[in-house]
Amino acid sequence: MKDNGLLVVISGPAGAGKGTVVKELVKNDNIKVSVSATTRSPRPGEENGVHYHFLTREQFQDMIKEDGFLEYAEYCGNFYGSPKKQAEEWINEGKDVILEIEVQGCQKIKEKDPECVSIFIMPPSMEVLEKRLRGRGTETEEVIIKRLARAREEIELAKDYDYIVVNGPIEECVADVLSVINAEKLRAKRFDKTI
Repeated sequence: MKDNGLLVVISGPAGAGKGTVVKELVKNDNIKVSVSATTRSPRPGEENGVHYHFLTREQFQDMIKEDGFLEYAEYCGNFYGSPKKQAEEWINEGKDVILEIEVQGCQKIKEKDPECVSIFIMPPSMEVLEKRLRGRGTETEEVIIKRLARAREEIELAKDYDYIVVNGPIEECVADVLSVINAEKLRAKRFDKTI
């Protein structure tokens, strides 16, 4: 009996550490991360197929017409989306697929695939989140204030996720996420489909 993998959505506010958590998770051979597609231009150091799949607007719109995305959205004049084909192939091979996406993307995925597992990465506190954002040293004061306001909005939506994991010490957060994935694989409803 070969079991399919899980589709796991991970979201959280900027500075919550979800990117660091995902980097740790993919060290596990059974976990893959879906590379998003975008119509924006590559930034210095970004590689096609590694950081994003960089597409023209026409290519992106063709994929929309062909139902080629698990979810997509337009943001600041560019499209962003999670390609469906590779994720489905990995899931059919028994791999767990991580989508690191925004709250709106998670809502769209859950509408299409209610079986997906959604995990919200929560900062230990707003003070810690602000400290992490300021510690990056990459954003202006105005951007930091906007990100903190957006974080408060996103945290209000955490209740819509299946699980909330607080990102204190990174090792504990990663262990908690792996525990969620393992527990979901043992759920009785998954066995109904495979026996």
